[in-house]
Amino acid sequence: MNLPVLFFASYADAFGTRRLELPLALPCRVRDVVQQLRGLPGGARLPDAPLVAVNRVWVGLDAPIAQGDEVAVIPPVAGG
Repeated sequence: MNLPVLFFASYADAFGTRRLELPLALPCRVRDVVQQLRGLPGGARLPDAPLVAVNRVWVGLDAPIAQGDEVAVIPPVAGG
């Protein structure tokens, strides 16, 4: 399956795109997605546990990924 992965801010800069299709075998978990992303150019910028949303809902690394899901990887943000 090809999983759509969205990147924002500095992660979009690191990966050189705001969206990519990541080939994945199901079943898998968010941690599998993060591990595969780390192997791509720019992936070293990801922390051990990045902020991740699946279908616009914040999830942890153990969250399952299903057919048709969309993953977003969000860098930490600060404001004031």
